[in-house]
Amino acid sequence: MIGTVLSDRYRLEAKLGSGGMSTVYLARDEVLDRPVAVKLMHREMTEQPDQLERFNQEARAVAKLSNPNVVAVIDAGEDGGRPYIVLEYVQGETLKQRIARVGALDATEALAYGLEVAQGLAVAHEREMVHRDVKPQNVLIDSTGRAKLTDFGISRQLNDQGVTATGRVIGTTDYVAPEQAMGKEVDPRSDIYSLGIVLYEMFTGDVPFEADNQIGVAMKHVNEELPDVQLARPDISAASARVVDRATAKNPDDRYQTIEEMAEDLQAALEVEAIRAGGTTGEATSVLDAVPAPRRQIPTARKSSPWPAVAMLLVALVIAAGTAWFISRGDTGGGGGGGAGGSGPNATSQVALVSASDYDPEGDSSEHPEEASMAIDSDRSATSWSTETYSDSGLSSKSGVGLYVDAGQPVSASEMEIRTPTPGWTLEVYGSNDPVPEDVSGWTSLAQVSDVAKQQRVDLATAGEQYRYFLLWVTEPAELDTGYGVAISDVRLFG
Repeated sequence: MIGTVLSDRYRLEAKLGSGGMSTVYLARDEVLDRPVAVKLMHREMTEQPDQLERFNQEARAVAKLSNPNVVAVIDAGEDGGRPYIVLEYVQGETLKQRIARVGALDATEALAYGLEVAQGLAVAHEREMVHRDVKPQNVLIDSTGRAKLTDFGISRQLNDQGVTATGRVIGTTDYVAPEQAMGKEVDPRSDIYSLGIVLYEMFTGDVPFEADNQIGVAMKHVNEELPDVQLARPDISAASARVVDRATAKNPDDRYQTIEEMAEDLQAALEVEAIRAGGTTGEATSVLDAVPAPRRQIPTARKSSPWPAVAMLLVALVIAAGTAWFISRGDTGGGGGGGAGGSGPNATSQVALVSASDYDPEGDSSEHPEEASMAIDSDRSATSWSTETYSDSGLSSKSGVGLYVDAGQPVSASEMEIRTPTPGWTLEVYGSNDPVPEDVSGWTSLAQVSDVAKQQRVDLATAGEQYRYFLLWVTEPAELDTGYGVAISDVRLFG
């Protein structure tokens, strides 16, 4: 096909890539004398009505989108019975190629790319369009370092029954959401899951799951907890890790409910990482200084702009939101000197826990003490502390039972994160210092949660006070197959 001119206008000059449905060529628009990318459908595919409809659907779908972070559709047509789509030509590399070339990305770079992809998805979701194949291969990095989302070939309008047979899994299984892997209905939260996996790969340099075949990978997305991103990448902030954790929750109800929510947390985490990297005070100029100039420059045949795209992105973020988020999070620390930099770069850092102990002052003073340490070990899902199994939800005449964690010294903690395989129970969180109170009345109340989720974040009302011990007090356990009880697989504190 090289040298072919489509519709007397687009001369095909070089092959850029090929897939099961189409081949993408670098072409020359001879009318406007500019390079473009042409996606030309394979001839044999034109004989399959469903594939033809899907191809045409992509042109219609993306033509509705206008955003700097989405590769634009310029034109569409047909030549010799073969449909084609003309797209903006992006000179650079895919995000997958970049990860393969440099390995795990710098935290600020990864978050900036994630934010740009989220902004592109926001435009699609606003038009009730789900991409369904968000992956690094479908993110192009241009010569200025900007990320652009492409390949909406299997996207679908939420109000459209589409051309996909029920139960058929479409998408790349390395990034597939659990509900998509099971052939269930997808919605914008499926794209959020996939973007969370892309973020994980940018942080660690690799996808989270591997298996002998694609079905095996898909089933791991359904059944296995995501590896802890902070174990693979200890230098990233707790704010960055929490974006990955929340975006990749197995249950869509536990994820971000909109891409805009995820974008807000990506922006906040980006500001935190930039400030931590430069040891800055939170002022706009310091945020810019935290990002090394060459970090996002992509080698191309043309000379790249000396002004890094991530710096320009951060300028926009600072102008739009300032550092108010960072300041407000830092004010909860209680131990700083006030002002924008009072809490410093550790304003949302994880608090180290030295031990965990069972707490049963109204019973026999023993509630599986041998399991207590499992709630704070490195395994966030396979091991857990559990209560005894009770015959009713009233804990057999006790007002509660629990587990407390020890930070080793009084600390300022603004948030607790809990993981449990037995959701649906009622939790009260308390704080205390030495000595450990003999009963719950001696603790200071910090929070209440009436229906604990599998992955639950709890804001702690510490009011600037510091505590050494934090009690998780179970007042109404979850219903189990054999009775009532609670299991806690992971507890983390953030200050």
